[in-house]
Amino acid sequence: MSWGTELWDQFDNLEKHTQWGIDVLEKYIKFVKERTEIELSYAKQLRNLSKKYQPKKNSKEEEEYRYTSTRAFLATLNEMNDYAGQHEVISENMTSLITGELTRYVQELKQERKSHFHDGRKAQQHIETCWKQLEASKRRFERDCKEADRAQQYFEKMDADINVTKADVEKARQQAQLRHQMAEDSKAEYSSTLQKFNSEQHDHYYTHIPNIFQKIQEMEERRIVKIGESMKTFAEVDRQVIPIIGKCLDEITKAAESIDHKNDSQLVIEAFKSGFEPPGDIDFEDFTQPMKRTVSESSLSNSRGEGKSEPKFGGKSKGKLWPFIKKNKPPPPPPASASPSAVPNGPQSPKQQKEPLSHRFNEFMTSKPKIHCFRSLKRGGAGPEDFSNLPPEQRRKKLQQKVDELNKDIQKEMDQRDALTKMKDVYIKNPQMGDAASVDHRLAELGQNIEKLRLEVQKFEGWLAEVEGRLPMRTEQPRRQSGLYEAQNTSAVNSCAQDRESSPDGSYTEEQSQETEMKVPATDFDDEFDDEEPLPTIGTCKALYTFEGQNEGTISVAEGEMLYVIEEDKGDGWTRIRRNEDEEGYVPTSYVEVYLDKNAKDVYKSLQKISE
Repeated sequence: MSWGTELWDQFDNLEKHTQWGIDVLEKYIKFVKERTEIELSYAKQLRNLSKKYQPKKNSKEEEEYRYTSTRAFLATLNEMNDYAGQHEVISENMTSLITGELTRYVQELKQERKSHFHDGRKAQQHIETCWKQLEASKRRFERDCKEADRAQQYFEKMDADINVTKADVEKARQQAQLRHQMAEDSKAEYSSTLQKFNSEQHDHYYTHIPNIFQKIQEMEERRIVKIGESMKTFAEVDRQVIPIIGKCLDEITKAAESIDHKNDSQLVIEAFKSGFEPPGDIDFEDFTQPMKRTVSESSLSNSRGEGKSEPKFGGKSKGKLWPFIKKNKPPPPPPASASPSAVPNGPQSPKQQKEPLSHRFNEFMTSKPKIHCFRSLKRGGAGPEDFSNLPPEQRRKKLQQKVDELNKDIQKEMDQRDALTKMKDVYIKNPQMGDAASVDHRLAELGQNIEKLRLEVQKFEGWLAEVEGRLPMRTEQPRRQSGLYEAQNTSAVNSCAQDRESSPDGSYTEEQSQETEMKVPATDFDDEFDDEEPLPTIGTCKALYTFEGQNEGTISVAEGEMLYVIEEDKGDGWTRIRRNEDEEGYVPTSYVEVYLDKNAKDVYKSLQKISE
């Protein structure tokens, strides 16, 4: 089947058909473009959807993703992101392999079609020209034949007429012969033109047009094949990403199968376990025996005792404040410019001896109600550094997390120090590369940072060890009092917190402490705080003048005497010193010359930060 033989006379229809084929190809290109836009839009929406439900950094949602169900959901979001990427791949491949390729092919196809039909029109114009020449030759031959016939008839007429001269007859005969010769010439020309036209026409319909139509047919068939290949590519592009999409779906299925309800239940226990024991049974209170009711020592009884009014009982106490109530310093000393003779023998108004909060902090960590009250007084309800506001189990986790973070920071600092040390060695060996002394300052800073971080680690490890029961705890003396004392202890803690909240400036006065102080019988509880460990020394001092400490909280010193400094001046003009294990107190700062030990001072400051 050839268009050249079967459709030799359908030039115009073939021209229309091939134009329609190009229109179909362009329509398919437009379809693929819209498909790529849909794929891109779908991929974008999938990515936005995945991003929308991703956990935000440094938010509470990150903590929720430790559960297997939420981790599976996070894996699903990640796989959906990869799934969206495959749709982007589909769009890219269709654009490059189909849209771009077909667009170029359409341009080439239009040029080729234009060339073929131009050749066809040229062949048609040639055969039409030949036909016109044949028609002209034919009409000329016909005309010459008619003229020859008329000339012959005229000659015969003249020859038959006796009245016509012989010259006229000869002239008519010559004219007839000329016309006959012209007719013969036209006949020969017509015959030649006819043969030539028939030859051209044969070549036109059996050679030129078939060749041109064959090329047009091949062009159209290539177009059909090309669109078929593009459709196959269209399907293949999708098929290529199916395995990857299948892997994404498999990963989602795997994530769903990894959900462990038992593990999530255990994580809930770890997240919210307080570490407290359930409250015990409440003892029967026999009101028939006055003043002999017993209260359970469980945490529930302590919490219930907070709301009860606290009865006052007679008897003398040691007059000692609770450990978490701030003690006042002696009154301000005289100015440094005053001479020793002009200064009275120490402060005149007796005050209680000051105990530093850093020391109190370590002393009373073993008592949960007391330490909670102490923390609330110091921080005004904010989260304490040692996480003592949390239940034991949660506190242990937070402390362990803090220790791990500090160890990572120490490792980073050590890595930097090692790198700088190597750099310094290179500078020493090759001075032209740099000055070795230029890194000394940075090395010193790193050393100080590492030392501070190690102190922080020791501090948090101490708290962690205490929570885990690795450190020796203070052994409480057996309580010889009845449950009456437990109720008084709980009420005292509650009243401490209430009075602290009512104080506008967060400080205690002597009058406030007297209102909340309990008059309870002297027990071994007070002895708990008499056996306090001595504060560490942070330096030494030399007495410049003699000072006779006659008031409570002060200590007498002689001129030239060397003593230990255990607490430096806080801006109130007093320095706390120690002579031996049993003698310590405050002296005016202007009376002594202080020599502080830098390392001990840093440790002391860190303890102060802990208590604050």
